[in-house]
Amino acid sequence: MTELRSLAPDPPSPAHRPPRGPWPARVRGIVSALLLLAAAVPVAGAAAPARTPDVPLTVPALTDWTPGTGSFRYGSGSRIIARDPASRRVAHTLAEDLRAAGKGRPVLSRGAAHAGDIVIDVDGAREPLGREGYELRAGRRLEITGAREAGAFYGTRTLLQLLARGDRVPAGRTVDVPRYEERGVGVCACYVHISTPWLENLVRDMAYRKQNQLLLELKVKSDRHPEANSWGYYTKSELRRLVALGEKYHVTIVPEINSPGHMDPWLENRPDLQLTDSDGKPQPSRLDITKDASFAYYTSLVDEYAEVFPARTWHMGADEYMLGSDFAKYPHVLAYAKKKYGKNATPQDAFIDFVNRVHAHVTGKGKHLRIWNDGLTGGNTVPVAPGTTVEHWLDVPTKPGRLIAQGHPVMNAAYSLYLVRGGFHTDTEKLYDQRWDPRTFEGEKLASRDGITGAKISLWPDDGRGETENEVAAATAPPLAHIAQVTWGAAHPDPTYEAFTSRARAVGPAPGLHDLTKVSVPDGTYTLRDTSGRAGPRGIRIGHTPDGYATLTSTTSGRCLETRSGKLTLNVPLQPGSSVTEEACDTKNTLQRWELTEVRGGHRLTNAITRMAAYVTQDGRLVQYPADQRTPTVWTLTPDA
Repeated sequence: MTELRSLAPDPPSPAHRPPRGPWPARVRGIVSALLLLAAAVPVAGAAAPARTPDVPLTVPALTDWTPGTGSFRYGSGSRIIARDPASRRVAHTLAEDLRAAGKGRPVLSRGAAHAGDIVIDVDGAREPLGREGYELRAGRRLEITGAREAGAFYGTRTLLQLLARGDRVPAGRTVDVPRYEERGVGVCACYVHISTPWLENLVRDMAYRKQNQLLLELKVKSDRHPEANSWGYYTKSELRRLVALGEKYHVTIVPEINSPGHMDPWLENRPDLQLTDSDGKPQPSRLDITKDASFAYYTSLVDEYAEVFPARTWHMGADEYMLGSDFAKYPHVLAYAKKKYGKNATPQDAFIDFVNRVHAHVTGKGKHLRIWNDGLTGGNTVPVAPGTTVEHWLDVPTKPGRLIAQGHPVMNAAYSLYLVRGGFHTDTEKLYDQRWDPRTFEGEKLASRDGITGAKISLWPDDGRGETENEVAAATAPPLAHIAQVTWGAAHPDPTYEAFTSRARAVGPAPGLHDLTKVSVPDGTYTLRDTSGRAGPRGIRIGHTPDGYATLTSTTSGRCLETRSGKLTLNVPLQPGSSVTEEACDTKNTLQRWELTEVRGGHRLTNAITRMAAYVTQDGRLVQYPADQRTPTVWTLTPDA
């Protein structure tokens, strides 16, 4: 699903191109708190969507609302009543979010409910609500009931949305149950690093709209294989905090290490495991699936990820293994397949064999396997292991209906739902007007929801400097609201797309988001010094960018601070220790945008694209390093007279 042209040895054949536009790749940059800063903040004078009278505005929209008389009023005396442990966990999270939304500090209680109180209940006898459904009743008090903790939690998300526009909720009742089990977002944080505050914002905003699955294709800094630790990895402590946030907000974080293709982040220093063609040329992005050592290496990484990610699901990717090439260049792959499966075996059988061996490994660890669909071209005689979930993004001969008939759960991850940094962006308005729903796959429209687990939008970083994280967040806001709507409820709750976007603006962003567009110093000219007293750049003019970063311009040279040297990955200089230099200013150049973060004693300076901090050397040079490799320099900013 990712085309990395700089890494593919041969140009892709036109026959392998997807049906729309240039070959996609995965945009990572994810959808964060800002998600709705640009598109979901209430706008004065915005037209309210045409809708059934008296149905409160939410995303997803309520499809079962019976109005009552009067209203529920939330006020300073309102309490949250929760009597059992599951209900109290939900209540604690709701109380935190109400405080973050400026709604005071509600008291948690086990006592009898009074007018103005919020009652949360988890009642296992309410089986029709399923695992995630809930009932909400608003009157003199407001009651939320789920059969499971997740259902009660989603009821509180509806309440937060209802309180986003005031302190009164119209009296009424709804029973709200999702149509699809999986309601997701996929993020490729696999080459360039995405900041953890941005990912945390995404988790909160997903949960606010009742989405429950975040796929993260990323690199964990490995203890078992330190030779593979090229930037941008994540430390285990960073990811444990993110996973804990996901658990609190009922967002399952599914990890992925793509294999056996797109493994260049892991194979750069393992030439012994790289697939080698008949000319003796190694392929840095392809794992040699015929070697036992390759399988041992990959499953060792899987097991190390399990130390961080408790999810019962593992995504191995399995896409685009032969991107830009074909099996004929690797005759030993066919020889391997024939030796194992007989004279009628195909090279594709060796590929499926690797998938199935990974399946056996992860199921032995109590996990479920997921793969992308494009490798399932029908050129294999060996079937994919039963129960493997297939995420369908590309129209290939093996259609979704056939996969479902073969017993594979299928998720709709259509190319039409992609957002690629500096490239293709999903046309949400077109999809809304077409009444797109998860039954609409690339190449096939199914009549039934049976066998379809749900759908997700996917963010890929093909041109890593094409957009900043904040720009990606703004661009992702409409698709995020749309995919939340179509996976939980009706595909077309409002008569027009304009009305639906007005609904999203009225709901607003989730409470508690990091403000990632805030520049902590005013525009002006400053002298920068590190805390040891060494002089840094003098006469630096700090200016704000429209997407919420800072530019640093030398008043002496008129040039801007930028990081551009060293090895490029996805058009991004990701080599630790490479220089920060003065270059000709360019407002479109995202490498000249910096994040100024207040820390004890001053500010930290982080490049918006590389996500590495500026560090001053003993001889006064500026270089960039990940924060866990060098302690970032703390800068004092003194305004120039």
